[in-house]
Amino acid sequence: MKQQWLAATAILAAGIGPAAAWEPNKPVEIVVPFSAGGASDQMARTIQGIIQKQQFTKQPIIVVNKPAAGGAEGMLDIQKSAGDPHKLITTSSGIFMTPMATKLALNWTDYTPVAMLAQDSFLLWVNAKAPYKNAGDLMAAAKSANPAMKIGGTSSKREDNLLVFAMEKQGGTKFAYIPYTSGGQASTQLSGGHVEATTNNPAEDLANWRGGATRPLCVFAEQKMTYTEKVADGQSWADIPTCASQGLNVSYQMLRGMFMPGKVSKEQQAFYVDLFKKVSETPEWKDYLARNALAADYRDGEAFVSFLKADEAKHEKLMTEAGFMAK
Repeated sequence: MKQQWLAATAILAAGIGPAAAWEPNKPVEIVVPFSAGGASDQMARTIQGIIQKQQFTKQPIIVVNKPAAGGAEGMLDIQKSAGDPHKLITTSSGIFMTPMATKLALNWTDYTPVAMLAQDSFLLWVNAKAPYKNAGDLMAAAKSANPAMKIGGTSSKREDNLLVFAMEKQGGTKFAYIPYTSGGQASTQLSGGHVEATTNNPAEDLANWRGGATRPLCVFAEQKMTYTEKVADGQSWADIPTCASQGLNVSYQMLRGMFMPGKVSKEQQAFYVDLFKKVSETPEWKDYLARNALAADYRDGEAFVSFLKADEAKHEKLMTEAGFMAK
């Protein structure tokens, strides 16, 4: 009996115990369903840099852009990668809108929610040389424009297109909406005078604002942004008025989140929840939020799932009203 006890003790001493927590064993791919230069791409590459700098994982992080079909290319890639714990997708409200606007058999429930990292605002941007002093000026010019005033945005029947529809409804006018593959491309077209305005996120026009090529008129939000550090033209994000205060009563924010493919294990999901929680707590991430005027809003687990369910219902109503739902 004593010999059996000694043998069992020796086995335990040799390191037989609880299994180690799961970790990636090959490079991790973050799929961005938009072209390079847009806000989603910038966020993914910021996260990539933070993870590598802080050495949160031993494996490399690779960012891959898959923008075709308004982001459906990237979403389908993740759907088809069920069970692969080495793939992630960074997404926005398009996680609902792309399936609603197409007949593709896609749904956010096909994926594994990891974490929401922030909410993003939209601004009404114009060329720096444009005569408009506020949203009211632009809407007045749109009413008399013939042909219709051109407004650029990312993708068709997505967030930017939805905002332009809301502007049309509020202003009793019609715009010519021009879809691009990213907010970066839309900003370039605005700076070149090819469109009269865009509805880009702060990050997507920041460089051109600082470069004197574009400027914001207002933010599509119920409240002003909170960041008070000067950004460009002697202004901070907090100095930009709401569009509602200029007579254009339209507000909208979208999620910035991370998902895995479906059919991954709880341990694999838990690894990435912990990873992005760590990312959200770093000074570099907080600086990124402030620089790009993102609203800090970290959620995981049931809090994230509850948000997704409510946000999906909201977007179904908005998309139906805009006539963007697939028939």
